[in-house]
Amino acid sequence: MTVTAPRYSPAPDAHRPRRTLRATPRWYADLGGVVAGLTMLIVTALWVHNGGIRQLTGDAFSAAGRLTGLWASDLLLLQVLLMARIPLVERAFGQDRLARWHRWTGFTSFWLMIAHIVLITIGYTGADSPSFLGELWDLIWSYPGMLLATAGTLALVMVVVTSIRAARRRLRYESWHLLHLYAYAGVGLALPHQLWTGTDFVGSAVSTAYWWTLYAVSAGAVLAFRIGLPVWRNLRHRLVVERVVPEGPGLTSVYLTGRRLDRLPVRAGQFFQWRFLDGPGWSRSHPYSLSATPHGPGLRITVKDLGDGSSRVAALRPGTRALIEGPYGKLTGETYAGGPVTMLACGIGVTPLIALLGELPYAPGEATLIYRARDEREIAFRAELEWFAARRGVRVIHLLGPRAARPSWLPARYADHTDAGALRQLVPGIAGSQIYVCGPEAWAEAARNAAREAGARPEDIHTELFAW
Repeated sequence: MTVTAPRYSPAPDAHRPRRTLRATPRWYADLGGVVAGLTMLIVTALWVHNGGIRQLTGDAFSAAGRLTGLWASDLLLLQVLLMARIPLVERAFGQDRLARWHRWTGFTSFWLMIAHIVLITIGYTGADSPSFLGELWDLIWSYPGMLLATAGTLALVMVVVTSIRAARRRLRYESWHLLHLYAYAGVGLALPHQLWTGTDFVGSAVSTAYWWTLYAVSAGAVLAFRIGLPVWRNLRHRLVVERVVPEGPGLTSVYLTGRRLDRLPVRAGQFFQWRFLDGPGWSRSHPYSLSATPHGPGLRITVKDLGDGSSRVAALRPGTRALIEGPYGKLTGETYAGGPVTMLACGIGVTPLIALLGELPYAPGEATLIYRARDEREIAFRAELEWFAARRGVRVIHLLGPRAARPSWLPARYADHTDAGALRQLVPGIAGSQIYVCGPEAWAEAARNAAREAGARPEDIHTELFAW
């Protein structure tokens, strides 16, 4: 039987991306963490310089309120930078780590902001306004910029409440994403009251220079990388839908063409935020990974109908314009230098791994793909998997069946195996492999833990979680 290479898949000797992309040094991530910690030390030092320690002896509540406000503002602006989609930051940290940091800084800055409000109000409460609520009301209505700051605080409260996991599960992705953008409004509305009443903002030339610089860098990053760079790339590449192909129940592939796609700095394993100009609702973006190695004259994404607007993809018509933001993600082969490869995919998580199979320069027989699905009908890309097996010696293992009764990456029929034991049995050389994992959050975490317990080094495990 002759196995034909699917369109947009690489030729047998095409194992490298069209454009050589420089690998991000690992120390960039360490440097980023040092810089973030340094900013907190700087704002603390500015608070001390502007009389914070002296104020503690006479008005401890106000002094502590000033410090918590500074910390909250600093973390909030760092969070904006994490949301700004700066390419160097994205490549250095990866989406998984950025998502965790974004969540941590978001909730921490929120509670520091609440502490700031409570402590400042207590500090200002006196004989003229003996009640806490009375003083809070007076601060809001009487002090310059406080009405705007109150509106910004309410916007941030809405963002935080809708970011709690229980609330996120009840919201459509589009609704959650739109509400999340109000974080920018919260940051912007807080600025006037800092200018007019913030001693630590205008108390010294150094303080003023620091805060203006941090605000300017944050705003500039958002304008440059959330707006400017996507506009430039869309004008340059002009992606359009070439054809739409059903791949299976609820699964659709979209083939796209454009201009100068050889200059698009994307690697296999990455994703874009996609908008299709097909009518009302086009402004809501969705994250879809490339499902074919980006070598040829086009790109391909494969989308599963999850009821969050993704069902529209199946109805796209040839010629429909597509707008992109990205590429994003760190599930790439930029650090791969050869040797065994093990890929673990669950459901639609197979899409970026199919693309990676075409890019990584593994030797014949060195790659294993473990593909978890509920049943035979959900297996996608059969022809391509057969091609990779025949032409590049990829070992494909299907794990089919319902979920195990316990938290596990395995199906129920492996109930008598431990997660790590089953992985060692399926891939005896797992400890020496480069491991790529993609799937739902809980499943990917279980697979990652299994790989570690089976002897794989943490730095050799690369993940991309399907969560928002």
